Amino acid sequence: MRRSIDDYPFSSTDYPLGFEEADLTPISWAVAISDDYDDALPRVILTVEEVGSAGRGLVTHLGPDIVRRLRAALRDGLAEMGEDPGR
Repeated sequence: MRRSIDDYPFSSTDYPLGFEEADLTPISWAVAISDDYDDALPRVILTVEEVGSAGRGLVTHLGPDIVRRLRAALRDGLAEMGEDPGR
């Protein structure tokens, strides 16, 4: 089983104001789930790649504990920015 969950294609509007496009690398990400392993346990697949370099990005296969840790880190990052971290 392999199923796409979400993806975000980079947009030039993602650049912070005051930065030139040449200073930053446009990055897209995708999240999927897969159980294509010998142990048949599902894992979250996180792919991060530079726009225009499809197939040459970084892919990580995360078990539930690591996904929860990443989720907590993203929530903490939002809180540090003064944003509502949601549920």
